[in-house]
Parts: sequence; structure tokens; C-alpha cells
Amino acid sequence: MNRPVRVFGVPMDLGADRRGVDMGPSAIRYAGLTEELTSLGLDCADGGNVAVPSPERTEPDDGRLSSGRAKYLAATERVCRDLADEVADAVADGAVPLVLGGDHSIAIGTVGGVGRDRDLGIVWFDAHGDFNTPATTPSGNVHGMSLAAILGRGSFADSDWAATPTVDPDNVAVVGLRDLDHREREAVRESDVTAFSMTDVDQRGLPEVTREAVEVATDGTDGVHVSLDMDFLDPTEAPGVGTPVRGGASYREGHTAMEIVSRTAGADLASLEIVEVNPILDDHNRTAELAVELAASALGKRIL
Repeated sequence: MNRPVRVFGVPMDLGADRRGVDMGPSAIRYAGLTEELTSLGLDCADGGNVAVPSPERTEPDDGRLSSGRAKYLAATERVCRDLADEVADAVADGAVPLVLGGDHSIAIGTVGGVGRDRDLGIVWFDAHGDFNTPATTPSGNVHGMSLAAILGRGSFADSDWAATPTVDPDNVAVVGLRDLDHREREAVRESDVTAFSMTDVDQRGLPEVTREAVEVATDGTDGVHVSLDMDFLDPTEAPGVGTPVRGGASYREGHTAMEIVSRTAGADLASLEIVEVNPILDDHNRTAELAVELAASALGKRIL
């Protein structure tokens, strides 16, 4: 990494049922993010937080849409538009955006900004598919729709704020799946997205799976966005997450995956995003501290 890093926080929990992930950016910063990245010799600047309205002063508008339901969709759109502009400015300045969530709905804004005027691949580390649409979601939570929105699925197809035309499903890989809704499972199977469940990880090993995921994301693209939901890790390693699911990656596997991303994506790494840290559910800020460590590994830190 010889490019500067620009950090953005998005204290957003409108996309989730459980409160607390809005404090994720502060927890990660408190865990020493800037100091850690600076110690690697990186030029790291903090771009501050994108403004997010509080749920108490925001209409949930989970109004039964003609196409289904999505809670706080109008507010999510405003936040993601603002984030996309901030991220696009960072990219134009030659920086690598490092976006801190917040719930995973913010990925719509991150990808929207990074994917302007260039073909983008995505490696999505997550226990969940985030592949629901307003018509299929059982909860109405937008953080479970973010990847579907980016790919313009369902009612997101005609959206000028969510769907990113420069992202082709053939260049998207999801790693770590182990919790899918029934209709979401069918949608993932029928899509052109490359999906690796934890069964695949167990059978093939995370290094091989991660290398293949990066190959998928870099095949004919101009850059790779890496989105790391901290529930990719097992709750014993990362207890403070919005939606924990047992059976995730270990501490060392998490580092291995990020190190492989760094080595194989290299100069193609366009942006990095870390989401769903919930300090309310954490144990002495362990999850935020691990997020800092994994960000450093993704951006070039090595044991030797």
C-alpha cells in the first residue's frame, strides 16, 4: 500500500432491528485505528462521520411499498447518497476509502461512490447473504438487502441511488455464508454471484476460498471493494456484532483472509469497509480491537 487512506464513519443503525451498531465507528476509532495504520507507514486521514438521522426523529416508512417493505428506506437513501459523494471525492484524490459502520446498509453508499466511472468487483465477507429485496425480506431491515440493492435486484433495479451499474454479479464473491432466509437462499443459488458457505471453507480451507474470491472480483475489473461484516467471525472471537451466528471464522482465519486479500488484490484494492460492530454487546471492546487488527492486515500488516 503506497496510497493514502481516508477513514469515514457512518454511525447508522436504521437498517437493523437491534440498536448499538451506530456506535461502531467510535469504538473502532477508540481501539486505535489511526495509530495502527500510521504505524504501518500509511498516510491515514480521518474524514469524520457522515450525518445520520436518529431513529427517534425519523419516519420508519416501512410503509407497505407496492413492491414490499423496507424500514427507513428514505433515510437510508439520504445517508448512502452523502456517503457515496464523500467516498467518490476520496477516490478522486487518490485515497483508499476505509468506511466504518454502522449496519451493512451503508455498503450501498460505499460501493456507489467507489464504483463511479469504473468496473468494480466485490468480496463480501459475511455470515448472511444480504440478498433479500423489499418483496422477499421477512424483517424489512435494509442491512439484509444491501448486496441485492447494489446489484439492482427486485425493486432496486430502477434505483439511481442503490444499484451500481458498474458492478457485475459475475465479479461478486460472498465468503462465510451460514445464515440465509429461505427465499434469499433460492435467490443466491439462481444468481451469478459466487457464494462460499462455511461448509466450503471447512472443506477447502479459507486461504483457497479467499484466493478464488479475489480472482472472481478482479477478473476484468478496475478495482475491488472488500466489505467485512464482523459477524463473518465466530461470536467467540467477535461477540460485539449486530447479528451473531455461531460457526464463523476463527481469529487466525480472519487475519489469514485479510492478509490474502492484501497480497492478491494489491493495487487493485479500491476500498475497505468494516461494519456491524456493536459495542453494547461487546466484551471490553474486543470486537472493535479485532476490527482494527483486521483492517491493518488488509492494508498490508504482516507477521514478518
